[in-house]
Amino acid sequence: MLSPTVLIVALFAFLVLRYVVQSYHHYVQAKSLHCEAPPAGASAFFGIPAFYRLTRAVKEKRWIDYLCDQFAINGNTFQQQFLNRRLLTTIEPENVKAILATQFQDFCLGTRHEQFYPLLGDGIFTLDGAGWSHARGLLRPQFTRDQVADLSMLDAHINHLIALIPKDRTSFDIQRLFFLLTLDSATHFLFGESVGCMLPPSETTGVLEKSAVRSAQGFADAFTTAQDYLAARSRAQGLYWLVNPKKFREANSQVHEVVDHYVNVALESKRNPDKKQDDRYIFLQALAADTDDPKMLRDNMLNILLAGRDTTASLLSSTFFYLSRHPAVFTRLRREIVEAFGDSKTSIEITQTKLKDIQYLRYVLNEVLRLQPPVPVNFRVATKDTSLPVGGGPDNRSPVYVRKGQMVAYNVFAMHRRTDLWGPDARSFRPERWEENAKHGWEYLPFNGGPRICLGREFSTKEREKGV
Repeated sequence: MLSPTVLIVALFAFLVLRYVVQSYHHYVQAKSLHCEAPPAGASAFFGIPAFYRLTRAVKEKRWIDYLCDQFAINGNTFQQQFLNRRLLTTIEPENVKAILATQFQDFCLGTRHEQFYPLLGDGIFTLDGAGWSHARGLLRPQFTRDQVADLSMLDAHINHLIALIPKDRTSFDIQRLFFLLTLDSATHFLFGESVGCMLPPSETTGVLEKSAVRSAQGFADAFTTAQDYLAARSRAQGLYWLVNPKKFREANSQVHEVVDHYVNVALESKRNPDKKQDDRYIFLQALAADTDDPKMLRDNMLNILLAGRDTTASLLSSTFFYLSRHPAVFTRLRREIVEAFGDSKTSIEITQTKLKDIQYLRYVLNEVLRLQPPVPVNFRVATKDTSLPVGGGPDNRSPVYVRKGQMVAYNVFAMHRRTDLWGPDARSFRPERWEENAKHGWEYLPFNGGPRICLGREFSTKEREKGV
């Protein structure tokens, strides 16, 4: 029988040999792809200090600034250790295009499915491969031009929001109202019935009052809580399973209970079409026409609800943040809107055709998307040994080698603020830049790109235009 000492030595020798063999394999692969090493970021002690600094920045609500600072220190593409994982981070449009489009098959979502599964299940934002293709194929027909162009559904919800604005000109939290607005409008569009976050309980259907969330605000709070934990699980990467407290599980259960109710209503309507109250378009019922699987319906509804609520609310909030600090922009935008639709005394119906004619509105919204993209940072994992076009060598223009299983991050927020791409005022809010140059390539990526480009981008754009 081998002694413990011999076993330890043998194990150590095996690990060293495996490391040498793997290193040589990757050296040969990198040479064959004409790759050179990128700059090295912080990697000491298996990347644990880097993870700690990011966690501290998250708690101090400055994490996006912290990440942007790393590019100023290390360059536009750099490699580091992060919780003992090799991480390549880039803000090069050529690399982002490769990750999302030209080399789409070389990258997957990695552990995102496991990280997000407790809330979102098997949906378009969590799946890869055939599962993702099926989910996207199921959802794509529902985002046709006719359905997206119908803005009349938003009128009542916007009026509810306006009614909640203090008439005595006291300060109020407009972002909170925008999140209520988008949750109401998203559930109305998806389920055929708004959860009524901005209405008193006496004016709602009572569905939420009978559930565990007890109210529309309770549903909004549960959804927000679950999302906060998803973000924490994402930051934990491979250690996501450590982030699974009771509060997270309860929030998931409460959200699922509410969505399951609407799924059951849609399936019942499908089984008994003669009981349908009207013929208006309802996203969930249209989706139920293609599948009887209640879990598939719930998962896809939650994936779309996540995108439909948060992105639009955050962008509306950012829009009014910038308008309040740039009175000249506000004055010009208001003047053009009043010229097109009148003021409160002489209002004209807001239609999609007329909205398209207000170019400055589009410039303002494009500029907000540039400075505050809905998804500031995203990740992929290499499915095989591959490379990215630029970032290596002394001039950072040589290809960069990416190992199979290696994580790659692309930071849209930082890329949108590069002065060499957007000019010396890249960090400034200036909608007029879109008058000067309205055409941009992969350096402008508010809704992702390639096969995974956002399906609901047109609906989101119309909702933001009408909301403003």
